[in-house]
Amino acid sequence: MRGALTATAVAGAAWAARRALRRRIARSPLWPLPALEDPVSGHSPRRPLRARITSRTEPADGVVQLTLRAAGLPAWTPGAHVDVLLPSGLVRQYSLCGDPAEQDAYTIAVRLVEDGRGGSREAHARLVEGAALELRPPRNRFPLLPAPSYVFVAGGIGITPLLPMLRAATAAGAGWTLLYGGRNRASMPFLPELAGYGDRVRVFPEDEAGLPDLAAVAAAGPDALVYCCGPDPLMRAVTAAAPDPAAVRLERFAPAAPGPARPFTLELRRSGGAVEVGAGESALAAVRRVLPDTPYSCGQGFCGTCRQRVLAGGVEHHDELLTDQEREDSMLLCVSRAKDGRLVLDL
Repeated sequence: MRGALTATAVAGAAWAARRALRRRIARSPLWPLPALEDPVSGHSPRRPLRARITSRTEPADGVVQLTLRAAGLPAWTPGAHVDVLLPSGLVRQYSLCGDPAEQDAYTIAVRLVEDGRGGSREAHARLVEGAALELRPPRNRFPLLPAPSYVFVAGGIGITPLLPMLRAATAAGAGWTLLYGGRNRASMPFLPELAGYGDRVRVFPEDEAGLPDLAAVAAAGPDALVYCCGPDPLMRAVTAAAPDPAAVRLERFAPAAPGPARPFTLELRRSGGAVEVGAGESALAAVRRVLPDTPYSCGQGFCGTCRQRVLAGGVEHHDELLTDQEREDSMLLCVSRAKDGRLVLDL
């Protein structure tokens, strides 16, 4: 009897120890480094959401549209995106293209990129109707600001964040024009919906009409705002055509190309070391040489998995995620660098 009680006590102690360790790691993903009082480094502070795919359609060649439903989904505004945690663990960002007034449902659209990094291929293959999905709450780095008129410019799948903006601008009584380009009509999603707006929408399939005519951008009035989402050449052309480049708002498919990179030093305060970052490598790659468990996912400055707290030094930010306030004391290691020669990180 005494032996049985001893075995039970030992098993209970082991279970309690494992549970305490799991909690400890959850508080500080880089354990055994000390945890922060308010953890930031190494994970997203946004609580995960769980939803189910209730509809999957194909609004264009190579594009799937997914409706995700769950009770109590956070509200969002036009221009917002969500992080989608794919079954493999990859994190990818997709603009919300449904109606913000529709509660308990998000809509996203994903274009298949055969020569991409694998996220879109996985989404097309594994995000099927009925599948459960984990998300992070919406963020908006591309908000629709009030204005009497707008010029919207979309390239291909760049139409997705603009769709809710068209509805919002119409409801507000603002004047607007949409210039929508793509390879061909078959590859351009949401054309039937856009046809309902009449001559406000100008469609430019490249095989029929060439590149979009940006005359409407050049003619934008002093109170107009220009919103553009698409490939870099299109965004550069829109910015160059606008009478006031400061009135142009951009949503990128990839982070903006940084200028010439310089080497710098990262001091890792909690682990008590330093690492040199070469001109041709990222801060993330340098940190992972000495802390190989440092988490990351997208590698392009969108998901925030590699976000770290900056204790000292100026940051040259190249991400498409952090707000101005968050940039005051944080950086994404995958794309951002030191302004000068040294940064001190809470690592």
